[in-house]
Amino acid sequence: MIKLCAFADESADRIEGQIAALKRNNIPYLEIRNVNGKNVMDLTDEEAKEIRRLLDEAELKVWSIGSPIFKKDINLPAEQHLADARRGCELAKILGAENIRMFSFYNAETAHEKMLDLLKKIVEIGKEYGIKMCHENDKGLYGDNLARTKEVLDATPGLYYVYDPANFLQVGEKAADTLAQLAPRAYYFHIKDVVTETGELVPAGYGDGDLHGLVRSIKDDKVLTVEPHLKIFAGYVLNDKTVLKTKFKFESNVEAFDAAVAAIKKILVEEGYTEKEGAFVK
Repeated sequence: MIKLCAFADESADRIEGQIAALKRNNIPYLEIRNVNGKNVMDLTDEEAKEIRRLLDEAELKVWSIGSPIFKKDINLPAEQHLADARRGCELAKILGAENIRMFSFYNAETAHEKMLDLLKKIVEIGKEYGIKMCHENDKGLYGDNLARTKEVLDATPGLYYVYDPANFLQVGEKAADTLAQLAPRAYYFHIKDVVTETGELVPAGYGDGDLHGLVRSIKDDKVLTVEPHLKIFAGYVLNDKTVLKTKFKFESNVEAFDAAVAAIKKILVEEGYTEKEGAFVK
């Protein structure tokens, strides 16, 4: 069984609009990243409680905190990095999430042992709170390519993994290599696609990420988080300093978000899945 999740901040900034986007597309899970003009890590306890109340009323669940934890310079004080991890766990408990998406630092090549030590410590912090720490391969950070992602996972027992096909393509990896070696290790997946030659983000199946192969690689229950990146959205400038290159033009964030969801649903159907009660089953 496959269930869909989404970065619904790409459809709307306010939580009410994000809920509407999930309900409109029959998606049961939210990967919460930016909401009500803030990054999720900047929410107060009371703000998080109100968001949880609205999601509960809508019968939706936060699957993961889409945090920027460890998406910082490794040379900042270790205590600052670990404080971020603890705050992320506190918010996860309030929001009802069992997972936190995190990274593996900028400039970690020059502080390799510190990086590995912090990764081990964040796993232990997660265990204290009952939260799975899920490392995403992302361009520009230490664990951005195939070799380094494998190194990070091999060196950090208990660290979970989020496979992002587009991010690998953007650092020169081939989908055939990363799918074969890392898709089986993924706890869940981020769904976005890119045309390698131009660097343009496209809906799933329109680029070189082999999303069909990704779906075929899934052998047990998994969650796929739709991360469109098809149109600039309010939170993009809070998280990414790069230019967003897209191939297709959409009139609104709502249209772009819905197109991204429709694309992965089409692939799932073509791979033999049927949408049923908020899930895709064979």
